[in-house]
Amino acid sequence: MTAAGTIRLDKLLWYLRFARSRSIAQAMVAAGHIRLDGRRITRASASVQAGATLVLPVGERIEVIRLLSLPLRRGPAPEAQACYARLGGEPPAPAAELSAAEEKLPAK
Repeated sequence: MTAAGTIRLDKLLWYLRFARSRSIAQAMVAAGHIRLDGRRITRASASVQAGATLVLPVGERIEVIRLLSLPLRRGPAPEAQACYARLGGEPPAPAAELSAAEEKLPAK
C-alpha cells in the first residue's frame, strides 16, 4: 500500500500517456531511462508525488517535466497534460509543422 499523495512510477507514466501500456512503462523504468528528482530510478514501484521533476525519453527527444498534480485515471490527453508542466526547451511542434519542415529538408 502506498502513502496518500503518491503513485507508482510505472502507473504515472501510463496515466500521463508517456507509455502505451503499463508493461512498457515498467520496461522503461527497468532499463534506467527515467530520472526522478535527479536520481536514476530502476524500480517501477518507486513512489512519485506532486512537485517531483522527471526526466524521460519521448520519441527522439528528452523531456523534463514537473508534476503539478497526480492523475486519478488514464483519461484523455488534455486531462493528462494538465497534470504536468514541461520545463525548459521549446514546446513540441504540431504535426502539421513537422511535416512541412521535413519537406524542406534536402533529399539524401
